[in-house]
Amino acid sequence: MKMDRQKINNIDKPATRKRGNRLGFWFFEMFIRISGLYGAYGFLYIVSLYYIIFDKEAVYSAKPYIEKRFPQSGYFKKYLHIYRLFISQGRQLIDRFSVICSKKDVFDLKLNGYEKLKNIIQESEKGLILLTSHFGNWQIALTALNKLDKKVFLLMREEDNQAVRDFLNVGNEKGDINIISPEQEFGGVIEIVNALSKGHIVSIMGDRRYGSKASKVNFLGDYAYFPYSAFAIAASAKCPVVVLLAAKNSAHEYVVDVTNVLYPQCSRRKKDIELVPWLQQYADILEEFANRYPYQCFLFHDIWKDE
Repeated sequence: MKMDRQKINNIDKPATRKRGNRLGFWFFEMFIRISGLYGAYGFLYIVSLYYIIFDKEAVYSAKPYIEKRFPQSGYFKKYLHIYRLFISQGRQLIDRFSVICSKKDVFDLKLNGYEKLKNIIQESEKGLILLTSHFGNWQIALTALNKLDKKVFLLMREEDNQAVRDFLNVGNEKGDINIISPEQEFGGVIEIVNALSKGHIVSIMGDRRYGSKASKVNFLGDYAYFPYSAFAIAASAKCPVVVLLAAKNSAHEYVVDVTNVLYPQCSRRKKDIELVPWLQQYADILEEFANRYPYQCFLFHDIWKDE
């Protein structure tokens, strides 16, 4: 008996509380237009305090990372770290909104590894997998790749919150960015392989499994579970995996890094074991980022717990 596809999608999709509404986004839009980024940033201190006090689910989801990143923190210090994390995430959401609303460049984007990435694209007939993470502002980072003049496909689920979809333009990217849904037949793998064979760029989130298969690697002093599907596809397609990171250095500056290029290889039988070396390299890259920018890691999920 065939299980209904919609039921399968509901099982795989993480159950999360919907945050953000039209009124809230409208207030931030007014703050940005009237007082600029700094005015909107200032309002975040009040909003983040509200989440610390009243949104237990948000606090609970932030704790696993904070406890691993700051293991010596006591009770009150731990909540201070979470508060700073909420503020940091809010700033980057505002930055994302500013880019959408503005018709001119709002941020100075410094792209590290651009020439290396350009050479990889020019020397290969196939495309590449751009491995994004909940570290820094990956949406801002994608805008820095426009000058590559390549079509980009995002593997992502549809945003559940309509207000978020409308105001942050999630799942409705313009220009040369297209969406591949993982909720279709075979998880979108056929569309991914087709895009890679035509020389396009496919962006896949690499640090959250969302119900997919994962392998265990070392991350922040403990074993964590990272999905290996992006590496398996790259190994099969014989294309590189480029780790994309974007760190916010100041109010108007981001550093986008694409210097880390991995070439995974594996057979078809023991992918979960054979791909571990490349997964570990990826985890090490993220750990280095978390150590340097501790409040720009937005996992909000216990990746150290086996699903």
